Order: sequence, then structure tokens, then C-alpha cells
Amino acid sequence: MTFYRDRVLPHVINVVMNTKQTRAIRERVCAGLHGEVLEIGFGTGHNLPFLPPAVTRLLAVEPSKRSVELARQRIDSAAVEVEIIGLDGQGLPVPDASVDAVLCTWSLCTIPDATAAVREVRRVLRPGGTFHFIEHGRAPDASVRRWQDRFNGVQQRVAGGCNLNRDIEAIVTAGGMSVTKLDRYYTPGEPKAVGAMYEGVATPAA
Repeated sequence: MTFYRDRVLPHVINVVMNTKQTRAIRERVCAGLHGEVLEIGFGTGHNLPFLPPAVTRLLAVEPSKRSVELARQRIDSAAVEVEIIGLDGQGLPVPDASVDAVLCTWSLCTIPDATAAVREVRRVLRPGGTFHFIEHGRAPDASVRRWQDRFNGVQQRVAGGCNLNRDIEAIVTAGGMSVTKLDRYYTPGEPKAVGAMYEGVATPAA
């Protein structure tokens, strides 16, 4: 499983997370980012083409070395400076109140302690900073939630620890953030168990 997780899965994710549909979502989620941005779960750099011109620097956190290798061409051709700064979203290696925004796309499902990661988001944001996210998670319909719970163990094994059934809004709130914008929907063409989306923006709670 280690070989699959470290060498095979990054290639699979690189392909399946770069569709016309995911690109449209990434463009929406990246809108409004500016200044120095920290990205949790940088992956293979699929968000780079959608960073607005107002972004001056991207600090990237990514646990998979193979994913960073696959991202090299995108990093080299990016319009913004990209610095890989760490491996773990639960412990961001930057000072308090040091970035203007945090970006996280389809990563809170996999981080072991997602609430701790959101607490770190709150810590590193400057006053007025925003947290932009898109995640799949716990579905609004009870019948879909039952399937998510049933297959969550299988999903974790085949998708590198990814969880189907996390309540993303509750996690963001528990991490000390206030959700200011949230769209909930099922991604067209995907099974509802994996396509229940949380797309939103949050700010540090008062």
C-alpha cells in the first residue's frame, strides 16, 4: 500500500482532479484571492492557472513529494512565485497573522485532524483575511449519508485516507472560523456519495 499511496495515487489524482468541471470550480474558489496566499493540499498545482493577478506569492503545503514533482512544470510556468514550505496542514510553518488568504481544495477530507488544520488557518490569517475552500463531504440527504458511512472505510484505503462523510461546515466552524459564504450541491455526473460539495469562504470568528 505504501508504493500505491506514494507512487501511484498521485498520478491518479493528477488526472481525475483536472476535469472541465473541477477547473470551473477551482476558478470560482480562487476568485478574490490576493496578496500572499497559503495553500493547504497543493497537490500537483492544479490551482495555479486560476490564481488572480492580485496574488503576489503562494506558500504551498503538500505531504506528497511525488505530487510536488508532478507539479514542477506548472510551478515553473506560474505567473506567481511558489514556495513549498511544509508537509502538514495541521502545523503550518509560518508566523501568526502572516498571510492574506488561505486556499484549500479537496484536502480537508484527508487531513487526519481537519479541525486542527482549520485552527491553523485562523492563526496564520492577517486581520481581514479569508479562507477559500471547496470540499466534498457529508451529504444533505439521509439516504446518501448511509452510503457514505457504509463505504467510508473502502474510500480511505483506495484514496489515501480520504473520508466521504465529514461535515465540512462543522469542521470549519469548530476550527474558529465563521462561514460567510457557502454553496452546497451535488456535482453533476458524479455519484452523490462522492459528489456532495461544500464551496465557500470563511473568516476568523469574532
